Order: sequence, then structure tokens, then C-alpha cells
Amino acid sequence: MMEIWNDIKSSFSKGSVITRLIYLNLAVFLLFRVLHLLFFLSGNSFTGLTWFELPAGIPRFLHQPWSLITYMFLHFDFLHILFNLLVLYWFGRIFLDYFTGHQLLGLYILGGISGGLVYMLAYNFFPAFSRVIDNSFLLGASASIIAILMAAAVKDPNRPIYLFLIGRVPLKFLALFMVVSYVIGISVSNAGGNLAHLGGVVAGWLFTVLSQKGRDLTSFIPALEKGWEKLFTPGAKIRIIHKQPPRDDYEYNRQRIADHHELNRILEKISKTGYDSLSGSEKETLFRHGK
Repeated sequence: MMEIWNDIKSSFSKGSVITRLIYLNLAVFLLFRVLHLLFFLSGNSFTGLTWFELPAGIPRFLHQPWSLITYMFLHFDFLHILFNLLVLYWFGRIFLDYFTGHQLLGLYILGGISGGLVYMLAYNFFPAFSRVIDNSFLLGASASIIAILMAAAVKDPNRPIYLFLIGRVPLKFLALFMVVSYVIGISVSNAGGNLAHLGGVVAGWLFTVLSQKGRDLTSFIPALEKGWEKLFTPGAKIRIIHKQPPRDDYEYNRQRIADHHELNRILEKISKTGYDSLSGSEKETLFRHGK
């Protein structure tokens, strides 16, 4: 068991940002599934998930603002996480052909935030959602992953990809089909999810367009990583140096003569009674002169 755990840690530390995101999503998924099982076996209902899902209602969101981040790492259904992680792996690799790992992580976060904001704004603006807003929550990495896919499609729209039962198609056709399906799907099923997907589309498109103009929306990631490392890295030991006040030539020479006499006395004491007979201050004086 420990060998498997060590292999997982090694794979996580040496793997790409895609690998780490997959592991993180899997870890969160397993954690909440285990908690749900424990509550079920004890005869209780598990409600902890709602504190990390993104609520549509503004009053509830103000009580859990962290959910704008946590929801994009949260899955509860096996098929949901399986599909999302497969898409993240496939299109994340395409994304890394043009951009860096830092940019992928940054766009994952920005895509999720954009998707979450579009979701909340739509539910609070359109009357169609007024009756369900208080009981609506969003979870999953879909918006984040769609942002990554869209960024790659805008960067290289004619890149060929191979789809099951269809064959070779340009990446731009897949992106266009997905955008159309999200718009149509708002009034058919999973309105919140489709709205969030459109938010991811906007984030991916904006990221690539601005990057082509020399602006990187994900430039906050290196600074964020440095802050994270500082938070969990033990602080360096503080060295206190006592500076002596300025001395004139007379005082300086007098001090040197006194130190010389003290050193001779200590050396003579060592020759007579040995090093162990020295006091702490005498050993410190001897060490200082030995530098």
C-alpha cells in the first residue's frame, strides 16, 4: 500500500500540470464520496457538499464566497468526473503545444470563475430562473475545461482532430458545435451547466486573443505559486548582529591590546589546565580570535 502511495506522490510531483489537476479532482471526488458513504452508513444525510458548490443565489453566495473557486474542483457522479478528466487530458495536451503549464493552470481557474459568474448573473437576471434560484447549485470542472479547449481552437482553428464515428475534423468545427449546443441547451436541459460553459468559452477566447497582443491574463500564477511556497516553507533563521558604536583610533588600539592580553592569558591557561577548564566566555573569545 505504501508503495502505491509513494508512486502516486512521485507521479504528482514529477507530472505535468494536467496530471496534477487530474489528481486533485480525483482526490476531492473520493473524499466527498467517502464522506457520503460514512454518513449513509450512520443513517444521516450528507449536506457538506453544498458548502463547496456554487449557489445561484447571491445571499447564499455571500455566506460561502470560496465556492467560486471550490466548485470547479468538485464532482459527485462518476461519469461526470470521468468525462471531464478525459476531455481535460485530451485538450490540455493540445493547449500545451502552444502555451505553458502556468497558463493552463491559470486558464483553468479563470475559466471556472468566468463560468461561475455567468451562471450567477443569468440566474439573477432572467425571470425564467426566479423559481429555482434558491435551490440551484453548480459543480464540476466543465467551464474550466471548455476554456482550455476554446483557447486552443482560437490559437489553431484548423488543427485536425479525430472524433469517434466522424473522423478527421478541424478543431474550430468542434468548438463551434459545442458553443451552439450550449446555447440551445439552456432551454432544454441543465441550464446552469450550459450557461457556465458559455462563460468558459468567453474566458478561453479572451485569453488567446489578448495573448496574441502580448497580454497574459494568467500572469498571476507564478506569483501565486511563490506565495503558496512561502506559506508552507519554514522561515529562515534570523541572525542578529550587534553593531558596536564608532570608536576613535585610541579606543580601537586600546581594545586590540586588551584582546591580545586576554588571548595570551587563555592560551596560557590551556597549556596548564587544558581546554576543558575554560569558561564559556573564554571559549567564545578563543573562537572569535580563531576566525
